[in-house]
Order: sequence, then structure tokens, then C-alpha cells
Amino acid sequence: MNENKLLLVNADVLPEVFSRVVAAKELLASGEVTSSSEAARRTGISRSAFYKYKDSVFPFNSRSQGKIVTIHSVLRDKAGALSLLLGELYAKGANILTVNQGIPSSGVASVSISFRTEMLTSGVDELIEDLKSIKEIVSIKQIIGE
Repeated sequence: MNENKLLLVNADVLPEVFSRVVAAKELLASGEVTSSSEAARRTGISRSAFYKYKDSVFPFNSRSQGKIVTIHSVLRDKAGALSLLLGELYAKGANILTVNQGIPSSGVASVSISFRTEMLTSGVDELIEDLKSIKEIVSIKQIIGE
């Protein structure tokens, strides 16, 4: 049985090549470089070191453990209502993934928004309570996520 064994190790005690592989992968992911050769060169490692470790070395971000939450809201059909909602979500640290808005009918529009919670400045329940204070929101509730 070939089971992957993962360890969480402080980068300070590891050979520098591991941190440089992570930096090279970040350069590629950001689009700052377009090839693994260029990423390796810019981070000061060989291409062979990059290829040897690229599938085994990953950065750990303790905040990346957030969940995806979807909320459903009914907004008044007024200019800027959706913008107010999105702006408040952004201000509270929500990483917005999708926005689905229905066509307004009878003066209201249905909107579903999915977002990541890892950067929220409060809990999801508190966030929803805060959003209820926006006068353009007729109703809002969490439909998916923790």
C-alpha cells in the first residue's frame, strides 16, 4: 500500500530549495513567468530541482481552511442595490466566487452569492445579521455551507 505521508514542518529547518520551489510555483501561478525554466532561474534553483519537488512541496496557509458559503437574498430593484451588498461582503472579508442574479420582477430581484470564508472578519451568522441592515435587502439567508 503506497500511502502518502504528509508532514507539516517549519520551513526554517528545511533546505532552502523547498522554499525556492514554492516561490517558483507562485511565480508560475501568478503569471509573472510563463515557463518553469524561467521560474527556476528567477528563484535560483535548477530545473531538475524544480521538477523533482514541484509535486511534493506546497505552501501552508492556515487561513486557507475556510469554507464556501452560499447566501440567497432578495434585493429591491433599485440602482446600486447589488453593489451595496457586494461592497459589504468585500468589506467583511468575503472572497466572492459567484454571483447569480435573476431578472427583477415586482420590484425585487433574486440573488445568490457564493464566497469563501477564510478572510471573514466575523462569523457567517454575524455577517448575515449585518447584511440585514442594508435597506435595499428585502431578505437574506444562508443556503449552503457552514
